Amino acid sequence: MTERAQAGPGRRTMLGAGAAVLGTAALGLAGGPAAAGTGASAAGRPGGHGFRLDLPVPTVIGHRGTSGYRPEHTLGSYQLALDMGAHIVEQDLVPTRDGHLVCRHENDITATTDVADHPEFAGRRTTKKVDGTALTGWFTEDFTLAELKTLRAKERIPGTRQKNTLYDGRWEIPTFEEVLRWADREGRRRGKPVWLYVETKHPTYFRGLGLGLEEPLAKLLRRYGRHRKQSPLILQSFEPGSIQRLARLVDTPRVVLLSGAGERPWDFVTSGDPRTVADLVKPEGLKWMASFAQGIGPTLDLVIPKDASGRLTAPTTLVRDAHAQGLVLHPYTMRNENTFLPADFRRGTDPNAYGDAFGAFRAYFATGIDGVFSDNPDTALLAAADFTAK
Repeated sequence: MTERAQAGPGRRTMLGAGAAVLGTAALGLAGGPAAAGTGASAAGRPGGHGFRLDLPVPTVIGHRGTSGYRPEHTLGSYQLALDMGAHIVEQDLVPTRDGHLVCRHENDITATTDVADHPEFAGRRTTKKVDGTALTGWFTEDFTLAELKTLRAKERIPGTRQKNTLYDGRWEIPTFEEVLRWADREGRRRGKPVWLYVETKHPTYFRGLGLGLEEPLAKLLRRYGRHRKQSPLILQSFEPGSIQRLARLVDTPRVVLLSGAGERPWDFVTSGDPRTVADLVKPEGLKWMASFAQGIGPTLDLVIPKDASGRLTAPTTLVRDAHAQGLVLHPYTMRNENTFLPADFRRGTDPNAYGDAFGAFRAYFATGIDGVFSDNPDTALLAAADFTAK
């Protein structure tokens, strides 16, 4: 199958008139008769986990909230994503020294907080090796929750997103429990559930420190009623072993994240498993992941590779192959700035200016992906509406 030739028209045909308005299509996760898209598209997909989640297709996932407009992983970023209409809002979880789960993309908080401005924590600056990479800075596992709460969040890439620096210092680091309470409040106010997309970060590393993520996460999910098959929450991790562990603890839907083709999940490295991501995206690897997960979150380059100049080439067979195993695909990450876009869609010479993000969205949606992570949910929603209307 040459997906470039067939996926675009085929995807529009599968979505049908009922999916032309966002919110009317349902997303089924590895669920036999309830795979992604409408009933017509789902009927041809095998699967066996029986999950069905009422989400529009393509699903727009607010990446770390709205990190294109607000400092990432703050309640302000999450709230704006929800207000813009993102279908799901993402959180990344790391632990504190006293075992609380907080929302940070990394345990290294040097670039995302004002910790360097706190002389009382100057002695906490250190060098660690996290998943084989040496990092120097301040790390959440060296702070109690009370200490972290004295810090304030700031923009991670101020050179690119200078306007976001306006909000530096406005919000603290949220705990995941605070996010669960926020989601419940917003759900009651809006009359519908607020969906969350939750990632365990560096789970093998933290388990080695005695700060395993999965058990406290599962405890919180049970406490807030988000541990069931139909719960409005999706779990994700770059380590398949973390997803397998979570599958034994809760019934919440699960997604395996996939990085570059030549890379190996860190739990594979530590266990001696020789498989790479390139192995996992083959039919045999996809079948294996479908035995404990309902979807995959590949980097966009696994869906459409780029050539040496950074331009898109022909799509791979990943979408077709994953759907054949009943897996949904939520690739990452779409951003509006030229520096993050494929070369085909950059406009002008300023790397921080917006390029033709709508053109890039069209190219990726045409492959048949079920959703996408985006730093700019408003742009993604407009692009999705354009796509489903055709």
